[in-house]
Amino acid sequence: MVKYSRQRECILKNLQERRDHPTADMVYESVRVEQPNISLGTVYRNLSFLAQNGQILKLTTGIGPDRFDGCTAPHIHFICRTCGNVIDMEDIPQRRLVERASAQFDGIIEGYELQLFGKCGECLSINKRNDSESHREAFRTDSE
Repeated sequence: MVKYSRQRECILKNLQERRDHPTADMVYESVRVEQPNISLGTVYRNLSFLAQNGQILKLTTGIGPDRFDGCTAPHIHFICRTCGNVIDMEDIPQRRLVERASAQFDGIIEGYELQLFGKCGECLSINKRNDSESHREAFRTDSE
């Protein structure tokens, strides 16, 4: 039996109410509004506990710190390889994926984690602006 923790409950509620897949530091800053005496270490320990117990998802993106998701229902994440932003991909039919995978072997699929990687729209537009500015700068230098 796990002892009830008001701080853990506050962290869980915070994650379940947001869709931005925050880092532990972001959760800490947000939770401090309601729990001003909470420590960063307490937030880390509780995030780890909640993830180990399946109450939240811990997303290791490979870019920056881990992210956390309060939605534990199966869904697909897009991870930007440039900024590390995590975006839910909710409108992708997932049932066929599980059906096809199930046809490949005689076991039972109980869940899955699927992550798509690339560049988000914001990073693409920043790259386009930077490329455009670099091109203009190179043209100015060449023509002088």
